[in-house]
Amino acid sequence: MKTYRVPHSSLDVSSIVLGLMRIAKMDNADIRALFDAAIEAGVTVIDHADIYGGERHKCEERFAEAVTLSPAGREMIMIQSKVGIRRGWFDFSKEHILRTVDESLSALRTDYLDVLLLHRPDTLVEPEEVAEAFDALHAAGKVRHFGVSNHTPGQIEVLKTAVRQDLLFNQVQLSITHANLFAQGVAANMDGSDQSISRDNGLLDYSRLKGMMLQAWSPFQKKFFDGVFLGDRENHAELNDEIEKLAAAYGVTPTGIAVAWVTRHPANIQVVLGTTRPERVRESAAGTDITLTREEWYRLFRAGGHIVP
Repeated sequence: MKTYRVPHSSLDVSSIVLGLMRIAKMDNADIRALFDAAIEAGVTVIDHADIYGGERHKCEERFAEAVTLSPAGREMIMIQSKVGIRRGWFDFSKEHILRTVDESLSALRTDYLDVLLLHRPDTLVEPEEVAEAFDALHAAGKVRHFGVSNHTPGQIEVLKTAVRQDLLFNQVQLSITHANLFAQGVAANMDGSDQSISRDNGLLDYSRLKGMMLQAWSPFQKKFFDGVFLGDRENHAELNDEIEKLAAAYGVTPTGIAVAWVTRHPANIQVVLGTTRPERVRESAAGTDITLTREEWYRLFRAGGHIVP
């Protein structure tokens, strides 16, 4: 599996992240099988959030119940979790961040998080409160590294007016059919084209300039939680035709090609899987070893509904 060095750190990470938002109702054996398949495939990053599972910390608890990590095993993986989403509102207060991390540590049965992400932007954020929380967590050894999720460059810069730690990661939605991150720049300065509208204020270029690693969630999702494009011939026949041609040429599954499309980008973007199936993890890992040509990448881009002027 392709690996990346995280800028501004000594961290080497897998290009695939195992997201565990759907494990709440799985039995222990199936959770272990999913985790083992990921480790065998070369995955080193495990993704959680306090809200995953319907009840707060439910998926974190289920993971800890199913997977027993030795001290050496714990050091071999990176566990990241998220904080900030509450029922109907967002909360980046110092009190909520500190309490939630303590709850996550207890649920996960670990002494530290490798990474803590601020889950969605809190428009009422007070950067000084976030900074105080991050300083306390870092000093106590409870969180080693920090980042954000679904944040724009301006929102990140506001946080950095007070936060002293490097913000290493930004987790955002990205797939072939939900590629605003790439598409706007391709169609920049085109009057009358919806694709030319910036929805993230230049996040891709900002991330590359600042050395901030992007993590792509919902890499197979059509748009915002409206199903996957793989196999959807009613809405994405041309895209699936192109994916299947490339899958046959490279000897991988369509899943592998969808992953390869993301990891082909020189920004070194991690792919966050939300699957519960070990075979999907293996198929995705195989895709990271493929380097699509420019022509192939843009062919998928066009088939996904984007214009190339």
